[in-house]
Amino acid sequence: MNPDRNIIPTHVKSVHIIAVCGTGMGALAGMFKDAGFEVTGSDEHVYPPMSTLLHGLGIQVFEGFRAENLSYHPDLVVVGNAVSRNNPEVVAMFDRGLHYCSLPQALHRFFMSGKGALVVTGTHGKTTTSALLAWMLVAAGLDPGFMIGGILKNLDRNYHVGQGPYFVVEGDEYDTAFFDKGPKFLHYTPSRAILTSVEFDHADIYRDFDHVKSAFERFVASLPEETLLVGYDQDPVVVQLLAAASCWTAAYGVQASSPWRLGGVRIEPPWTHFEVLKRTERFGRFKTRLIGRHNLMNSLAAIAVADDLRMPPEVISYGLETFEGVKRRQEVRGEKRGVVVIDDFAHHPTAVRETLAAARSFYTGKRLIAVFEPRTNSSMRDVFQKRYVASFDDADLICIRKPPLLHKIPVDQRFSSEQLVHDLTDRGKQAHYFSDTHAIIDYLVGAVEADDVVLIMSNGGFDDIHEKLLDAL
Repeated sequence: MNPDRNIIPTHVKSVHIIAVCGTGMGALAGMFKDAGFEVTGSDEHVYPPMSTLLHGLGIQVFEGFRAENLSYHPDLVVVGNAVSRNNPEVVAMFDRGLHYCSLPQALHRFFMSGKGALVVTGTHGKTTTSALLAWMLVAAGLDPGFMIGGILKNLDRNYHVGQGPYFVVEGDEYDTAFFDKGPKFLHYTPSRAILTSVEFDHADIYRDFDHVKSAFERFVASLPEETLLVGYDQDPVVVQLLAAASCWTAAYGVQASSPWRLGGVRIEPPWTHFEVLKRTERFGRFKTRLIGRHNLMNSLAAIAVADDLRMPPEVISYGLETFEGVKRRQEVRGEKRGVVVIDDFAHHPTAVRETLAAARSFYTGKRLIAVFEPRTNSSMRDVFQKRYVASFDDADLICIRKPPLLHKIPVDQRFSSEQLVHDLTDRGKQAHYFSDTHAIIDYLVGAVEADDVVLIMSNGGFDDIHEKLLDAL
């Protein structure tokens, strides 16, 4: 490996992206194309919707990783964080002496440079909070750039180059690349940052909670003095980090001492109405289609940053009211036979608990059915085996699938769906184990009734269970 080539040359016209079909890498490819670069990419198992999206943008995507994909000697190669050192294209990249970089390096250099970076970090809520903040700026006519880990339903995309003064990015704590094992968010220099929460996650790269905490400590320590750091006042680690920060800070939540506080809340589906207090004074009353207390906190964080950008309360209100949400975040996929089917990305025990609590508060008087697929590197490990048991308290009926990729996890570290169902049953819950998705659909078709709400949680496609269930109904 030649670290001297891990620099971005002054003049770049052509870019090749290794592992282009990931959510972030595909977005980066689209941004490069929109900015006028020649763009190619490669990946394994190229299929819709990303293949269709990239083809529609005029980006050539090579099926499979091969040295000849770099035969045109692109000016820059962007390497995805899931790509290994022995990837054939990486080997060819080094053999040919090509310049290379990571996704956050490219994003910082080409699209964030000279702009006020608005970085949203934390274990939970990054996608919704950054999407809401980006939409507020769009609705205010400020044409922000942004890259987010979910599709904004208002715009049907998760990226935009933008000509305005701000760039919103979801600051990921996951590692950057095989040649840079530090968190992605260390590559950004925010003018404003949000820290929603700090919990143990990503068990494939972090040893324990202290290891995760150290990554966020590095992030906060790296912030310039003039940066505003907005943090959640109910998370003890966030509170510690705010106290230790050398930059400007502002807490949000419910503590009387916090500059930004949530006031009264009233739920009138499809709206949630809420009051916001700024330093004990009423800042405004707002309404949103987002559901759940956690989303009110996400909204509060976005409001705090928007206010620091001198956005008037009435403009903030318009952005909140018109925000349609993010795909796969409490997204209603359809209704058949009076049964509502919802798709959500929840996979961490805290996210599962908060998502179910949100659905319970919004769909009052209805039976809530939770369907869960453990799929992440953390949820397929036994690190959260016991914590998941209390996460399903708000569900009336629970369906747990066997992890679909369990063979990737060492035998002595594997999560057990059967054990979770056993523990849920001991807790007095009606829970069932299923070895595959088809069995869940067959069961639900016979078990659901009119007015039921089926909340399906997975960070993956879950074998398209949402559409298959609706079709079966």
